[in-house]
Amino acid sequence: MRNASEIIEQYLKQIMMQSPNGVIEIQRNELAERFDCVPSQINYVISTRFTLEKGYIVQSKRGGGGYIRIQKVPLGTQGPVLDHILRTVIDSIDQTTSEGLVYQLEEGGYISRREAKLIKAAISRDVLMVKLPLRDEIRAKILRSMLLALLSK
Repeated sequence: MRNASEIIEQYLKQIMMQSPNGVIEIQRNELAERFDCVPSQINYVISTRFTLEKGYIVQSKRGGGGYIRIQKVPLGTQGPVLDHILRTVIDSIDQTTSEGLVYQLEEGGYISRREAKLIKAAISRDVLMVKLPLRDEIRAKILRSMLLALLSK
């Protein structure tokens, strides 16, 4: 059984896919009412599941008539994806950012679920048991090499 956060995330992604421009505007309180949860649960889902690292831009306007706008940032074709990887994975990368990039590539259909799992396993802090900043430098080299090998023709 899925938890409330997963259900809210899937709902938001579903309405985003139905949006002609890939942008949705939601009212936090209305969404909380719809899912019978507190508004902070909505904040949690948006702040953890709709991050820039995962390919989303989130904007909010507070006050009366306020809203939360979520926009999916498309990666485009293979060439721009490789450029994005080369810009994102430079000399070092932390685990959260690297997992966000892998998530974004999996969501975009550029890598399979299995490939994503293998990459995450290889770049995990549990595997790269060296001190920072060396760990983030090694992670960047592994991640960059794996993604370029998978996505290059």
